[in-house]
Amino acid sequence: MTRSRTAMLAALTLVAGASGTALAAHSASAGVAAVPCTVDYQVQNDWGSGFTAAVTVTNNGAATSSWSLGWTYAGSQKVTNSWNAKVSQSGAAVTAANESYNGTLSTGGSASFGFQGTYSGSNAVPATFQLNGVTCNVDDGGSTDPDPTDPPDPGGPSDRVNNPYDGAKVYVNPEWSEKAAAEPGGNRIADQPTGVWLDRTAAIEGVNGGMGLRDHLDEALAQKGSGELAIQLVIYNLPGRDCAALASNGELGPTEIDKYKTQYIDPIAAILADPKYAGLRIVTTVEIDSLPNLVTNVTPRPTATPNCDVMKANGNYQKGVGYALNKLGDIGNVYNYVDAGHHGWLGWDDNFGASADMFKTAATTEGATVADVHGFIVNTANYSALKEENFTITDSVNGTSVRQSKWVDWNRYTDELSYAQAMRDKLVSIGFDQNLGMLIDTSRNGWGGAARPAGPGPQSSVDAYVDGGRYDRRIHLGNWCNQAGAGLGERPQASPAAGIDAYVWMKPPGESDGASKEIPNTEGKGFDRMCDPTYEGNARNGNSPSGALADAPISGHWFSAQFQELMKNAYPPLS
Repeated sequence: MTRSRTAMLAALTLVAGASGTALAAHSASAGVAAVPCTVDYQVQNDWGSGFTAAVTVTNNGAATSSWSLGWTYAGSQKVTNSWNAKVSQSGAAVTAANESYNGTLSTGGSASFGFQGTYSGSNAVPATFQLNGVTCNVDDGGSTDPDPTDPPDPGGPSDRVNNPYDGAKVYVNPEWSEKAAAEPGGNRIADQPTGVWLDRTAAIEGVNGGMGLRDHLDEALAQKGSGELAIQLVIYNLPGRDCAALASNGELGPTEIDKYKTQYIDPIAAILADPKYAGLRIVTTVEIDSLPNLVTNVTPRPTATPNCDVMKANGNYQKGVGYALNKLGDIGNVYNYVDAGHHGWLGWDDNFGASADMFKTAATTEGATVADVHGFIVNTANYSALKEENFTITDSVNGTSVRQSKWVDWNRYTDELSYAQAMRDKLVSIGFDQNLGMLIDTSRNGWGGAARPAGPGPQSSVDAYVDGGRYDRRIHLGNWCNQAGAGLGERPQASPAAGIDAYVWMKPPGESDGASKEIPNTEGKGFDRMCDPTYEGNARNGNSPSGALADAPISGHWFSAQFQELMKNAYPPLS
């Protein structure tokens, strides 16, 4: 599934003279092979405490429809305003992205922008630049032949693979592994790969002394050795996050899209673009439980919430997802998978196609294109059974279709595998890559142990037939919080079925979905009654009991009782 990526290396000779300029040593005619693009950074005015600068980017490589230039200041420089580019700054890191009118760079084409800044002390010219996520190189002073000692371009299309999981180990998070191994019997699964959740800005540097993003990437390099390794990151911090489920609300308010871009996505992109990590296959799961809410939980649906109406009106879910896809998709060894809900959410006729269209809208917003999407992931942090084998959607009992059963409730799908494959076909039909890959989170959908039916239910009625044979033992498909009776599902594996890149454990087993009672916290996470085992439900779960476990901590925190239940009910069983 090779994706077209703009991967340009700017060969720069940096001249730190009185004029304060960084100039490309060669023109395009001096050797396009050696200088696929050039950058000219020039300080035009400097009055001791502030300055103005002009930057010109010239593209000598393949044409691109959008560009982003990044650099890091060594001093105290702060950009205060800009023109002809959207310039943002996080700490010392600066990113300049094209405006709507100057995003296209043809081969040989240039774009120029300027900005004003302040500083104290020295005003050194940046040493290196990153263009579309690729770190620029210093030119060798004249040769037009590539330096054989240079590392390979991490963003080149030839470096990409159809399926990042094929032929690769997958990163085992040491922090999760240690918690799992500390549980009685947990050593049986402590070596399984799980997702690394970047669920707040602080997670980039590490929360409460824990591992930050660079720590995980460095550990991934150590685990990689001489082979291939994929590391799974969950990008999860949208403004107004999870508008229909209070348990996983986030730190950013509904309007804080700029913070999301400059303080969250930009720093992540800068780290992932570091050439040090170019040999890793970086899989991102982009913003679970977001876009489908704009279809199912907004007015005039009976399941609407005021928060979801706000997020649909301001467009910040689409903008945030599009911005993340654009920035991360420009990094050659990043594979973006967008969350696509699960069959118990989007499997109905009035949700399915509308959600696919919403995914495409987000994937073509804020400079993103469908080429920035490598695939989609379903059932993330959910419980829907992988494959119901005791009944099919075409079965009928005494002339009544399985679709009319209370459990299926006119859904088109009975399980995640059939839903994932159908959603993939739909997405391809509306313009996504024909080789699109799907992931299915099987971390908690095994439904094993003594509760796993051995065959179909009785044919006395369609409800008895379905309820007696279904593996998924939830009270209702809409139940999602710390479900009683759930078990570990299929172990992570690559290419398990047609159109499926991998079964994954993106949700680390043992981490709570939300607190069963209100617990004050500093993480912005609210109390959702769907996590309360005494709750009798709402329109989103057919006004059914929640089925949640008692005594659960806030979302993301370790829940030992749930971990033990997942192991007990695992299917395939644990040995």
